[in-house]
Amino acid sequence: MKAYQASLLRFDEHGQAVYETDGLLVTGPDASGRRVVLAAGSYGALAPHYADVPVQRLPGRILAPGFLDLHIHYPQTDVIGSPAEGLLPWLEHYTFPHEARFADADYAADVARFFLDELARNGVTTALTFATSHPGSVDALFGEAQRRGLRLITGKCLMDRHSPDGVRDETEQSLIDSEALIRRWHGVDRLGYAITPRFAPSCTEAQLTGAGELAARYPEVWIQSHVSENLDEVRWARELFPASRSYLAVYDDHGLMRERAVYAHCIHFDDDDRALMRDTGTAAAVSPTSNLFLGSGFFDYAGAERVGFRFGLASDVGGGTSFSPFHTMLAAYTAGREGQTKAGLSLSPQHLWWQHTAGAAQALGLGGVVGNLQPGHEADFIVLNPAATPLLARRTGQAQSVDELLFAMIVLGDDRLVEKTVISG
Repeated sequence: MKAYQASLLRFDEHGQAVYETDGLLVTGPDASGRRVVLAAGSYGALAPHYADVPVQRLPGRILAPGFLDLHIHYPQTDVIGSPAEGLLPWLEHYTFPHEARFADADYAADVARFFLDELARNGVTTALTFATSHPGSVDALFGEAQRRGLRLITGKCLMDRHSPDGVRDETEQSLIDSEALIRRWHGVDRLGYAITPRFAPSCTEAQLTGAGELAARYPEVWIQSHVSENLDEVRWARELFPASRSYLAVYDDHGLMRERAVYAHCIHFDDDDRALMRDTGTAAAVSPTSNLFLGSGFFDYAGAERVGFRFGLASDVGGGTSFSPFHTMLAAYTAGREGQTKAGLSLSPQHLWWQHTAGAAQALGLGGVVGNLQPGHEADFIVLNPAATPLLARRTGQAQSVDELLFAMIVLGDDRLVEKTVISG
């Protein structure tokens, strides 16, 4: 067992922050051998029960759950910061040419190492990420994640039309490759597979049908794709799939909406789409820095709460502009203020933080497993230094409440705030 004394942030069952200024976190193996949180709470209350466990004392530091990123593209690590007029031109000019390079296994492995280093540097301990259409890109990322003991979910992109040579795959072989990757990697250590149609316009009816059949054969795997990100994309999807009620319904019509299905963006929805998300247990990956950068629009938080479907935050690198969860949370706050009714919507600091930790875990179907520092959760956590920069130190030192402390870190924080990222205790 290991024990750590510091301030401690976790969340209750209602998504409210529980904050101990002098806390104790105890980690160790459970009955199955997983390293989990064994105890978390007030140091004064817990310390007598763990008197024989050596304590690492971290004065001035905060222990918090590792962040979850619900939607990110590891092959777009080197595309981040590329200028574009909008989503479709950005894909054509930057993303597709770059992803073609992942046919080279050595290149894929090099990017995988850098990508996972960057996640760790920013305090992200679980990610749902796209690979490319090349099976070797999946092997490279899973292999590196396995070496690090990470909980990570990825999958081969399915894209058999409307994409250039070098990234376009072949329908039947793409499904054969996907199933082989499921059998090779899903459930190995902390790894999970995601069936990954890039987005409906990039897939033929046959490929989407085959993906849905895979999802039915392997109900424990994840599904990920994009939907209703950009108005031009929405119009294109409706032209290509005129029999479906909406762009979102294309996925449902092919058996691709259920628990453990996560769709990025979900901006241009009506209430029928929101009800479909709710009724199928599908979750949205909200990607505010990407949506702002590409001018796609604003996720409707009020609509999601009114109808009631799951969502969590995501960086969407490389359309997203930062790996940092603090930048993502700040962008979500800004988008809520600008994009929700005339008066704006003020997302609370606790809710923003929850969306990137325990709430994201629920959206991913991993509630109770990751994203929190309550007993029984896997021991992925970060050590935050709220005095990492002079301005942070000055502002957090004057915080009069948990909300003020969390919001100061959201607004002023970046990778320097994350002093250490701990995987499995």
